[in-house]
Amino acid sequence: MKPYAPQPPVHGQLDENSSVGKYRQIREILRNHARTVCKPGYKLPPERELADLFGVARKTLRQAIDSLVEDQVLTRVVGVGTYIAHTKVDLQIRLNSYSEEMIRRGMVPDSHVLRFDEVPASGSLSRHMQIDEGAPVVRFRRLLLADGKPMSLDDNFLPSALVPGFVNGPPPISLYQSLNERYGLVLEWGEDQIESTAATPENAGLLQVDPGFPLLKITRYAFVGDGLVDYSVSVYRSDRYKLFVPLQRQGTRSPRYAQF
Repeated sequence: MKPYAPQPPVHGQLDENSSVGKYRQIREILRNHARTVCKPGYKLPPERELADLFGVARKTLRQAIDSLVEDQVLTRVVGVGTYIAHTKVDLQIRLNSYSEEMIRRGMVPDSHVLRFDEVPASGSLSRHMQIDEGAPVVRFRRLLLADGKPMSLDDNFLPSALVPGFVNGPPPISLYQSLNERYGLVLEWGEDQIESTAATPENAGLLQVDPGFPLLKITRYAFVGDGLVDYSVSVYRSDRYKLFVPLQRQGTRSPRYAQF
C-alpha cells in the first residue's frame, strides 16, 4: 500500500457554548479522527474544506493542525498535504547493526536481501573506501523492515580482503554480528554523514513511497582501529524515523546519557 492514501471524511461539530477554544476543539476532533478512524499515511482533506466544515477561519484551523504536527499526530509534506503520521522510530546515532537497534526498540527486524556478491570497486567507491580502483569488495544490498513495514534501503560495502569467503555462504542476518563471529572484527568507531534526499523511481517502489518523497540519507564509515571495514549508504523513510543525537560538552559527564 502506498503510504499516502485518501482517507474517510472528518466528522465533528464544535460546541459554541463551550469554554474550550475553537482551535482546541478542532484539535481534539482531528486527534480522535487520526487515532480511531484512519490509518497512518491517510491524507487529511484540504484546509479550506476543513475550515468550511467547522465554520472557522483557516488561521484557526491551521493553529489546530500545527499543534498536532508538533505532537507528531500529523505530518506535513510541503506542496502535497497533511497526513496521519506514522509512529517514528527514534534512530540514535550508534555503531549498532540494524537488527541490534530494532531489537533494542522492541520491534521485530527483517530484511529482503537484494544483492550479496563481490564486485570491483568503482572509482567513486575506491575513493570512499580508500582502496585501489578495481579492488574486490563485498556488496550487500537489503531492504530493511520492522514489524513487517519497509523502513530503509541499505547498501553496505566491505573490502573483500578483510572478509575472505564471505559471499560463499548465506547472507548474514546481522552484518555486524557476523563480522564479529566469523572474522573477529568488532567495529570500534565510525563517522556518519546525514543529509536529506528524494526518493528515486527505483527506491520509491521498494520503500513504498512516491518518487520525490523526502528520505533521510546516512552515509557511514565504520572502522576497526585505523582501517575502514564497512562503508554504507542508507536511505530511510522520513515519516518513520527521527534522529536522536546526545550532546555533551567536552570535559563534562552527564548520567542521563550513560546508556548511549
